[in-house]
Amino acid sequence: MVQYGAPMASSDFSEERLALYVDHENVAIGARDIGYRFDPQPLVEALAERGRLVLRRAYADWNLFREDRRRMVDANVELIEIPQRSDSVRKNAADIQMAVDAMELALTRDFVSTFVIVSGDSDFTPLVSKLRELNKRVIGVGLKGSTSAMLPPACDEFIFYDRLEGIPAREGGRSASTSRAGSGKSSSKAGKSGQKAPKAAAEGKDAAKPEKKASSQKQDLRKLERLITRTLAGVQSSSPGAVLASNLKRALIRKDPTFNEGDFGFRGFRELLRHLADNDVITLNDGSAPGDPEVDFPSTPRDEDAAFRLLRSTVKELMTELGGDPPLSGLKDQLRKREPEFSEKDLGYAGFLQFCKAAVTKDIVEMDWEDEDQEYYLYVDEPDDAVPATS
Repeated sequence: MVQYGAPMASSDFSEERLALYVDHENVAIGARDIGYRFDPQPLVEALAERGRLVLRRAYADWNLFREDRRRMVDANVELIEIPQRSDSVRKNAADIQMAVDAMELALTRDFVSTFVIVSGDSDFTPLVSKLRELNKRVIGVGLKGSTSAMLPPACDEFIFYDRLEGIPAREGGRSASTSRAGSGKSSSKAGKSGQKAPKAAAEGKDAAKPEKKASSQKQDLRKLERLITRTLAGVQSSSPGAVLASNLKRALIRKDPTFNEGDFGFRGFRELLRHLADNDVITLNDGSAPGDPEVDFPSTPRDEDAAFRLLRSTVKELMTELGGDPPLSGLKDQLRKREPEFSEKDLGYAGFLQFCKAAVTKDIVEMDWEDEDQEYYLYVDEPDDAVPATS
């Protein structure tokens, strides 16, 4: 057994080996249509929680996507050039080359256990089926609005890129200034305000006076805590069973190969984990091997009730100030104006949307999706300030 404080040997096959194939034209255009830019880095970080990426390739006529080249190269993605000749139509040239390369790897590299196919095109469904026949696990990745309904059911797992944490901000998003009542929509829930607040109003309030900043070392420690809780949540969601400290450190190193607990003042990874456990960030339990404990979140994460109270009170205040239901966009900034140290990652949530959905599940707030604005709106359905117990 590899100890979590020691470097992993290259012969250790206990973790998944992943190969990433990107149909760049498909996802780049799909992302552009809903106001995003395709950046591979958030996807690479999500995949690092699932295993070791041994191959990264993206297929396109890169003369048509020159502005995307830098982001792909920065993420260590190999660019496969598929030129489009002016005297012929080669619509499926990139798709065919990508499928051929994936099958060749599947047949010649037994150690590659998982193939990641980034495309929303149903043409890749036969490739997915064939890879699974060869006993390979397949993860599909696509955009929510532009992915064929045939592709996700064919995969072992499907990730919607626009739901990943850290993707580039929307550009030129739709205005949400139209009220629900004015658009002819009615609410089936009693107590709902019946009107959504303009995004600009929700996001444009004057910022609170800046708080005194913590030392750079303390800020680095906070970032480290959030990196570990986010990584732990990702590993838990993508693999069954307990998360061992050794597996957690491997995932951290896959995300950032320069990671070293010594840079934060800890003599070893075990000391770092003890520090986090003493501060109720994580819990440590005896694992199957000596010196390799199981890592988990506390049954009631640190400050979770306080965070939910902050969300509820902020939504109520914004409903009064804005005369409508505040949108999800900009809401996190509003919470930070009231509590500068707020971060959902301290509580083990991968993103703010997941945190808000957890609050809905626990009856802290309510949240509705508006197709017209492509936006979530939050509101409080009860007149009192009581927050239901979350335990």
